[in-house]
Amino acid sequence: MTDHQPGGHMAAEIDQQPAIFADLHARRDAIASVASVIAERRPRFVLLAARGSSDHAALYAKYLTEVLLELPAGLVSPSTTTLYGAQPDLRDVLLVTVSQSGGSPDLLEVTESARARGALTVAVTNTASSPLNAAAELSVDVGAGVEQAVAATKTYSATLLALYLLVDAIRGGDGSAAAGLGDLARATLDSSADAVTEAVRRYRFVDRVLTTGRGYSLPTALESALKLAETSYLAARAYSGADLLHGPVAAVDAETAVLAVTSAGKGGDALHDVLDAVHGRGADVLAVGSASDKVSAALRIPVAETSEEVAPILEILPIQRLAHGLALARGGDPDNPRGLNKVTRTR
Repeated sequence: MTDHQPGGHMAAEIDQQPAIFADLHARRDAIASVASVIAERRPRFVLLAARGSSDHAALYAKYLTEVLLELPAGLVSPSTTTLYGAQPDLRDVLLVTVSQSGGSPDLLEVTESARARGALTVAVTNTASSPLNAAAELSVDVGAGVEQAVAATKTYSATLLALYLLVDAIRGGDGSAAAGLGDLARATLDSSADAVTEAVRRYRFVDRVLTTGRGYSLPTALESALKLAETSYLAARAYSGADLLHGPVAAVDAETAVLAVTSAGKGGDALHDVLDAVHGRGADVLAVGSASDKVSAALRIPVAETSEEVAPILEILPIQRLAHGLALARGGDPDNPRGLNKVTRTR
């Protein structure tokens, strides 16, 4: 048995993502068949249930649902069911439960309860044989393969793509905006490598990081903060750019590193004034995204440009590499962060 190389699993799984994206898009017909059932049922609104990284994927699906389907959408609070026993009427409601493992007891209970109360339930998981898949009426297989590192990388991005293909198919789309993501993911990982290396050098001794984004990029900001916290043990907080100026900006100074996710589109455009403000307060801004060259920043990491609605699938890739590099530079093993397990069981 060979000795484990710190971060070896996470590095390999980051690198697998281009092929996973291409394979998932090739399996779009299976997702479209689930979408056709949903479209036929005509839900009046959508609820999303998730935890951890999957919660950020669910937030991405919330944006997709509200913008592309023009349906109201909300994130479920599992404890209202599991701890307080609430029994709302969920007839004509679509509940999408997002879980990489499909094994969290609270998400399983929420799904079972919602189905019993009339919801159309869909499980989006990376584990086709999971209890969650059995509990839901319909299921979408993320198909990212076994993930060895504790920190989610390929399962997170593949979940984003699966959710996009599902929502796009519900509206009658053909998945064309996601057709080339495999190649674009490889181009992004390759073209951003030097900038990521420079960012690791620049931020390896930082203690406090603030991440921010608007619109579709807000889930990326949240996932970025989680990745930096769980792999490098940084004090990382995420804010919508819209909220940042309402109070938290007061805590921004020259000792603050700000990771700004900014891609071409309305969300990236809306971040300009925010970054001008934090840059003016002396913060060290790292801009990541296809519009990173259009904002005030000390360092930029480029990402291949796409339609804004699929940009989060690529935005997160160099940030995963950044989290991996910072963890190693700070003496950690991002494959096995202290105190964490691959599957977190909550109720």
